[in-house]
Amino acid sequence: MFDWIQHIADWVVFDVLHLEKGQHLAEALNFFIYDTTKILLLLFVIIFLMGIINSYFPIDKVRNFLSRNKLYGAEYLMSSLFGVVTPFCSCSSVPLFIGFVKGGIPLGVTFSFLVTSPLVNEVALGLFIGLFGMKMTAIYVISGVLLGTISGAILQQLHLERYLTPWVKKVLANAQKEQDAFVAEKQTFKQRLPIIWAEVLNILKGVVLYVIIGIAIGGLMHGYIPEGFFEQYMGKEHLFAVPMATILAVPMYSNASGILPVVQVLVAKGIPIGTAIAFMMGVVGLSLPEAMLLKKVMTFKLIGIFFGVVTLCIIISGYVFNLVL
Repeated sequence: MFDWIQHIADWVVFDVLHLEKGQHLAEALNFFIYDTTKILLLLFVIIFLMGIINSYFPIDKVRNFLSRNKLYGAEYLMSSLFGVVTPFCSCSSVPLFIGFVKGGIPLGVTFSFLVTSPLVNEVALGLFIGLFGMKMTAIYVISGVLLGTISGAILQQLHLERYLTPWVKKVLANAQKEQDAFVAEKQTFKQRLPIIWAEVLNILKGVVLYVIIGIAIGGLMHGYIPEGFFEQYMGKEHLFAVPMATILAVPMYSNASGILPVVQVLVAKGIPIGTAIAFMMGVVGLSLPEAMLLKKVMTFKLIGIFFGVVTLCIIISGYVFNLVL
């Protein structure tokens, strides 16, 4: 989907700047150009589409339906399954997360998507099947979906809406006011577009700095941290190898398809499969760049709670994998 952006990044780094492939600076800059362009484009498209949807579908009714109707956890499962079919890394999932929040979707449901989307997608599944076979792939998919579902359900019960930032609360208030005006004045789509467009630009202005800083951090880590740097901490002899692998994975920002070959090498070197998969989940599901992007919509306390719950679920999954496989 985003190959054309990668071609642009390659052209700028290798043809215009004449940097050599494999250099730390080249890899970091290539990563920065690609991810920044992709995330800003995603943010623009998603917020624009959500603005159109919000102008026609009452936010309060969507919120009330999901809050009052007993779906017995199906809403978290559906959100996790939606995450499976979206081929995004953790940072790329943030624009959709903002769109969900803006659309009145309960916070726990949006968290289910945010957890599962980077962990499981069709590209990663294709690679996983080729590297580890159908049985391991099925177990990984089920665990990824359950991880998102359970994390979302737990986070929803904590009633964390109060820890959203004033900026996102203002975005929600503006969305409700705009919708009330659309309904009261019975505006046509053409009349609504300027207001929707202005809101898109307003949101972009609010998050662009966080996108640039977050991806810059990710680029530096991607270009300068060696892939085998943490292997010494993940051997069988370490009782706490799973939590260490999960926590130490956070700086290794990558998507699932990018980290899978590394996981294969780790397993080939004798590292337990559960520890290796916990490392992979930590890499793609938790990252400092993602935290930087989320800072615009969440307070540090909410980011800490979110990362803590997901980390705990990943660690439990890693130990379970090591016990049954």
